[in-house]
Amino acid sequence: MSALLPGAYVYDAVRLPRGRVRKGGGTLAEVPPYELFGQLLAALERRSVSADSVADVLVGISTPVGEQGGNLARAAALWAGWPDSVPGGVVSRLCCSGLDAVESAAARVAAGCADVIVAGGVESMSRVPMLSDRPAIATDADLGEQTGFVTIGVSADLTAAIHGITRAELDAYAVQSHRKATAAAVSESVVPVRKGSAVLLAADEGARADASEAAFAALPALFGDDPAWARVARRLPGAPHPADGLHTIATAPQLADGASAVVVGSPHAEEMLGRKPIAQIAGIAQTAVRSPLLTAPVTAARLALRRAGITAADLDVLEVNESFAVTPLLLTRELGVPPELVNPSGGALAVGHPLGATGGNLIVQALDALTRTGGEHALVTIPAAMGLGSAMVLRRLN
Repeated sequence: MSALLPGAYVYDAVRLPRGRVRKGGGTLAEVPPYELFGQLLAALERRSVSADSVADVLVGISTPVGEQGGNLARAAALWAGWPDSVPGGVVSRLCCSGLDAVESAAARVAAGCADVIVAGGVESMSRVPMLSDRPAIATDADLGEQTGFVTIGVSADLTAAIHGITRAELDAYAVQSHRKATAAAVSESVVPVRKGSAVLLAADEGARADASEAAFAALPALFGDDPAWARVARRLPGAPHPADGLHTIATAPQLADGASAVVVGSPHAEEMLGRKPIAQIAGIAQTAVRSPLLTAPVTAARLALRRAGITAADLDVLEVNESFAVTPLLLTRELGVPPELVNPSGGALAVGHPLGATGGNLIVQALDALTRTGGEHALVTIPAAMGLGSAMVLRRLN
């Protein structure tokens, strides 16, 4: 019998390289989303998992409509040749969808409802653009007014202005994201995307070795004159409005296609899979703040750390989605984490944010970083529109 404590563990984690979304078609645009995720399921069966041991497949999708509608998890499992007995389902919590799928799997495993669940996310933004589902929050003016919905870029500018984060700081952070990403080695956890026998993409796209603060400083701001600022003023009277704008195309996350998958299991799964877990899921949290603020990752991070029984001082890695440059800068400041521990392989500003896939991507990167450094604890956190945030604490096992 395993000596592991009751709870949920990570037995494997993989992701696809992130492909940039381009006008006229990105590198991964020809691969439908069910196949993107299905290729990861096939890779997991080669690496670590017997498909008939899997109790469920959960997929996070931010925009579950069109080709990403229906039950993509079930479709992907069948495409991958998994047994008809393996069910599947979809989790949607905007940008937090993939992380929420893994957290949902962890909760079910810890509760004794399953021994092995594969959870992750997928988003083909080339084929299913953001907001293509025309959600009521974005199209119904009355609901938008009641909920305080604005584009997440306006939220990013507002949050930066409230916390005194300057345009120069945002630009400088973006340069560092590109430098870290260009210096990062390709991990064994990255599964090349294939079309037939051809490899379409083997490494992340988007990172620029020539990124510079001077070049980024010359870019126009995107959100300073957005009409949504009138809604911000009505919802948060007295809130600062940086009329010149703060975030640019360089300090906004790149659009990307991608997928990720995490094998979550109980202590008993060690015998079922014939392998030891690589990490324990030590704490999870989902929180919300008043929209249109973008500060929920801070509250989620603090709650996940408390549930894990550690503090920010115990962290060896902080993987925070670069949902605009303000987010990692705010987390670094509020948690007191040394900047060198934050996104050591770069982030979405350089290599893209494939929405539902991002939670699993960050888990893969966090585990890779812990393995490289011999660290023990990592925190993963993501913000989403409407004031949402999600976080997870991972403890690496020797």
